[in-house]
Amino acid sequence: MHTGPRVEAWVRLHAAALPARALVALLRAFGTAEAVFAARPAERRRAAPDAAAALERRIDGTRVDAALGWLAEPGHHLVAWDDGDYPPALLALADPPPVLFAVGRRALLDHAAFAIVGSRHGTAQGCRDAEAFAHALSDAGFSIVSGLALGIDAAAHRGGLAGASSSIAIMGTGPDRIYPARNRDLAHALADRGLLLTEFGPGAPPLPDHFPRRNRIISGLARGLLVVEATLSSGSLITARLAGDQGRDVFAIPGSIHSPFSRGCHRLIREGAKLVETAQDVLEELGAARSTLSTRSDPATIPAVTADGGAVLSALGHDPLDLDTIVHRTRLTVDAVNAQLATLEIDGHVAALPGGRWQRLA
Repeated sequence: MHTGPRVEAWVRLHAAALPARALVALLRAFGTAEAVFAARPAERRRAAPDAAAALERRIDGTRVDAALGWLAEPGHHLVAWDDGDYPPALLALADPPPVLFAVGRRALLDHAAFAIVGSRHGTAQGCRDAEAFAHALSDAGFSIVSGLALGIDAAAHRGGLAGASSSIAIMGTGPDRIYPARNRDLAHALADRGLLLTEFGPGAPPLPDHFPRRNRIISGLARGLLVVEATLSSGSLITARLAGDQGRDVFAIPGSIHSPFSRGCHRLIREGAKLVETAQDVLEELGAARSTLSTRSDPATIPAVTADGGAVLSALGHDPLDLDTIVHRTRLTVDAVNAQLATLEIDGHVAALPGGRWQRLA
């Protein structure tokens, strides 16, 4: 990206870390970021005394140099309040980020977007559901927004990238820091075919308070938000509440009453989130055109279950169970049950869960 006077001025304003109200006061007084710095300090103090004093105290030259160096690289972008493609929905937030650092397809900022979030420790079935919903909604015209975390977020990004409208990751670090490191390959795919977006400047580490803060951008960009799996302590519930406060539609997928990963979704449904089972349910609620897409698998594509695993699969039903319960239901030996579970897991019919439990996959 070309780093001219305008970009440099916005980088300096970003480095000052002014509250939104103070920044608005300066821009109202002088019109543009460049004009703020072209004015003499005395003029700034007369026009917006509190903001001017904060500006003079706070600019970190190291942060400015790091940001300008990063922006000089090809494919790196700065999106500021006065850019034509700055998302209008974010401007409606109480504290909209004045600057966003972006890598990838900047044009995705003009797309309709939908957010999918959930547990970092999502089950195999939950991740499959997130990926399938994301793929279907991406094909229906929505760029999929999520937070680049492990589990449900990563699955949602994969589904979005596989669809027609790609995916946008909102990062809790600077644009040059991939967190968690296990998602490095996914982040590279997003930079190539989707979009990485962050309000934190180059070099910013993964501080704990960054992630709750970035959640308002995830929900703010999207027309609606789906929670796939979440415990009662999940940060996804914070994102869902932010979405509700921002006037976005909130959706949740129900699950087993015995699974801790269902409890967050069930709470959201009790509080008014819309229960959904397919991507078509989401599209109908959003008023989108009807689609023939479905997140349910075509039965013809599901491999037949061998007789060797049929007893265990039948006993599992659709709730997570521990080994002792499966043995009790099947009346088989522990060795026989373990052998069937191993076969079923290899064939993709069941998944091992934390705590020694097993779950049937759709």
